[in-house]
Amino acid sequence: MATSNNDLRIDYVEFNVSSIEAAKAFYGSAFGWSFTDYGPNYCEFDDGRLKGGFTNLAAPRPGGPLVILYADDLEAAQQAVERAGGKIVQPITAFPGGRRFHFSDPDGYELAVWTKA
Repeated sequence: MATSNNDLRIDYVEFNVSSIEAAKAFYGSAFGWSFTDYGPNYCEFDDGRLKGGFTNLAAPRPGGPLVILYADDLEAAQQAVERAGGKIVQPITAFPGGRRFHFSDPDGYELAVWTKA
């Protein structure tokens, strides 16, 4: 049986959000993501490499796996997050292979952004 190129790889990330419009405003402003609306309860996001979705059919569930974004300019990414209304929960710190910071979005989801050393 042949397998696809996407077999056993992360393919999609979905967030339960309190407001699809607020989520679009935050992620669009902070990271420049684009969006496709599928009715009042679902919106797909596209960061240019990975797609996912926002839904308001269930309450936000902050926690779970840590979603990590990459940025060429970590400081600029942090500033964009702050301007968009995100809260920095772990400032930029070094780790083997790079640096990163953690932030929470308006619904309380914690994400991280990293860059190479």
